[in-house]
Amino acid sequence: MSHAVSVPSARSALVAVSTLLVALAIVVAGVVVGGSPARAASYPSWDDVTAARANESTKQAQITELQGLLTGLQTAAADAQAEADRLGAAFQAAQESVDAEAAKLAELEAQVAEKKAIADESQKRAGQVAAQLARTGGGDVSTQLAADAQGADDLLYRLGAMSKITEQAEGIRAQAVSDRNVVQSLTDQAGVAKEALDGLRDAAEASMAEAQTASDAAAAAVTAQQENEGRLQAQLAALQSETAVTEQQYQAGVEAEKARLAAEEAARQAEAARQAEALRQQRAAAAAAAAAAAAARPAPSAPAPAPSSPGVVAPAPSPSGAAWVRPSGGGISSGYGMRVNPVTGIYTNHDGVDLAPGCGSPIYAASSGTVDYAGSYGGYGNYVRIAHAGGLSTAYGHIVNGGIRVSKGQSVVAGQLIALVGSTGNSTGCHLHFETRVSGASTNPVPFMAARGVSLR
Repeated sequence: MSHAVSVPSARSALVAVSTLLVALAIVVAGVVVGGSPARAASYPSWDDVTAARANESTKQAQITELQGLLTGLQTAAADAQAEADRLGAAFQAAQESVDAEAAKLAELEAQVAEKKAIADESQKRAGQVAAQLARTGGGDVSTQLAADAQGADDLLYRLGAMSKITEQAEGIRAQAVSDRNVVQSLTDQAGVAKEALDGLRDAAEASMAEAQTASDAAAAAVTAQQENEGRLQAQLAALQSETAVTEQQYQAGVEAEKARLAAEEAARQAEAARQAEALRQQRAAAAAAAAAAAAARPAPSAPAPAPSSPGVVAPAPSPSGAAWVRPSGGGISSGYGMRVNPVTGIYTNHDGVDLAPGCGSPIYAASSGTVDYAGSYGGYGNYVRIAHAGGLSTAYGHIVNGGIRVSKGQSVVAGQLIALVGSTGNSTGCHLHFETRVSGASTNPVPFMAARGVSLR
């Protein structure tokens, strides 16, 4: 009789365990392939946990499975991050190759312009000498000697002078040909460099796409770990505890998790509202400044032309449409230009400036634009790059782990929170690495931002 009672109990426990294993397998698969992280509904209910506790062998099997899932979550997150770091470093190397080839092409193009000016001058001199020979060397020499014997000495002198001029002309023509050949050689080299640059840019774009995919997968794996680890730990503790854990306590933990997620969502909404209000105030201040400037201008001495009249100057665009702001607080801890990298010890160009506002400080978009990369980027750690109008871009490096607040393809406005300051990558302490680029080429952010009314000093 007792055997008949225990069979349904064991069967119920096994069903509960099977249900759990299926749920856990789904979670692990979701983490590994970068799918959506499992939610609370994917995990066993309190009845499943208590059913497993009723049978020792079933309980031990479920404990083993829970421990395996916890390890799997941690391993999946670590592996995904390692892959993101690897591909981020490859993307950085590809971008550095683009930068180096672009610098080489710019140098060749400058040399072509310089040598072309020299070749043009040489060609001009050769033409002048040819014209001089045409003026002084015409006619038949024998006829001139027979007709004017008394002028023979003068003619011979002229012939000697012509010989000298001819020798000089040959040298000038040869130099002109040499200069033109140099121009052609440099032009050919520039063409090869441009083709190589196009290929490197294509490779960098492909590398960026791979790195972005890996970074997104790593973020999803970390999110899955963070959202599920606490719940699994609670279930594991319930199975391992010698003291019965009440359903009320279990539900209290679930409610606490819901409250935490709700608080985070409320904080995000509050931050979005703060950003919207800050943007509104910026636009209002810009409009007030424009109105004040217009009021301060002297009245025109003559009536302004009608809008359809020739010569009408269109009003300047609203400053809020192209506003630039400081990306973070803190002073400059390292400037732009050649330096010894404090981590690698390599003498190389520092493509931006470092601002040191402190760990966890907010990082803001320097201007409106579209995020074209948000993820791992080699020595720059966690990194965000924003494309702006007119071929301009800005970049933000060493962001704290989990501190990126935007995603690829997202539109941002000047002053919007995009990340938090950290010390990831090749960094000796919390700071923001800030870059400004024109048509892909880095430029010193200090004068770049100063020209837009923003001081970084």
